[in-house]
Amino acid sequence: MKTLAVTPGKKHSAHIAELPTPTLADAPAPRRGVVVRTLQVGVDATDAEIDEALYGRAPKGYDFLVVGHEVFGVVEEVGPDVTHVKPGDYCTCTVRRPGPTLFDIIGRNDITGHEEYYERGINLRHGFMTEKFVDDAEFVVKVPEGLKHLGVLSEPASVCAKAIAQAYLAQQRLQVWEPKLAFVTGAGQIGLLTTMMLRLRGLQVFTLARTKNPGLKEEIVKAYGGTYVSTAETSMEELVKTVGKPDLIIEATGSAQVAFDSMRHLAINGALVWTSVTGGGKSIAQFPADQVNLEWVLGNKLLVGSVNGNRHHFAAGLGDLALSETMFPGVTERILTTPVDGFGDPAKIMSLLRDDKTALKVYVNVSK
Repeated sequence: MKTLAVTPGKKHSAHIAELPTPTLADAPAPRRGVVVRTLQVGVDATDAEIDEALYGRAPKGYDFLVVGHEVFGVVEEVGPDVTHVKPGDYCTCTVRRPGPTLFDIIGRNDITGHEEYYERGINLRHGFMTEKFVDDAEFVVKVPEGLKHLGVLSEPASVCAKAIAQAYLAQQRLQVWEPKLAFVTGAGQIGLLTTMMLRLRGLQVFTLARTKNPGLKEEIVKAYGGTYVSTAETSMEELVKTVGKPDLIIEATGSAQVAFDSMRHLAINGALVWTSVTGGGKSIAQFPADQVNLEWVLGNKLLVGSVNGNRHHFAAGLGDLALSETMFPGVTERILTTPVDGFGDPAKIMSLLRDDKTALKVYVNVSK
């Protein structure tokens, strides 16, 4: 079968590769195997950075890596020990696969203690940009039929759900933490979905991004009940002077400059969650390190890194997607701006990620 792959370490190497069509026998444990026909695969900045050769490694025995870590599909066949999905069910799939640590053994491979991590479509495991794939039932998450129009957002939603959950979990150190004001930096899919989830929790949310008003990002944030702030017009520092320092910041820009700058504006007892990965070697000059260090220690502030999600985060994300359809009907679907029919033109897909500034969410329709 055809796949969309890259050659790790080689810039702009996206190409069509071939793999055998998978069967239940190819699953790690065939009795627990699930064969899925791929319907849609979302692509994002991670895929673009892998194509830029910033990171990503091929599985052992291959000189290419199949990309695609945001999948939505339909179950075609299951092993005899699989009970939570059946043929005909819609599904998504988690991304990280277990290593050898205790966290992996207890099902928390999203926080593995092993430095050599395994992620489908990212590192040492082939991704989902294929006609079909097979996996263990542990990593397959059922998507309700009523959410099939948002199914390709399942993985991004899991990232947001985990980031928010990690903040609340870590803030139990304070015994009482009831955040009222939140900043979300970045208005891509992660920033917008995070905005939605924080609004569902009743927070006042300001979503900051470079894109000027008016525009689609502003419209979506406003429809969620948040406030969109173009940093081309109002800096975070200026916003803080108007609305105060936020109790919670979720950083989702992919910019190290913004990630560190956010540290300057967090409220006492606040939490800052970094979700974006910044591939490259940039350094930051003129950062007020002494001041930030002093304020963070005296203010009991917290920085949390959050990456990936396990099946429970996927379920939580799907729950928020479902609730958002009731609270904000039709809004989330507007994130899905840029469909591509098939992956036969790899260069076109990657160019959309790099060059199309109107593309809020690029996704590939692999099959019907």
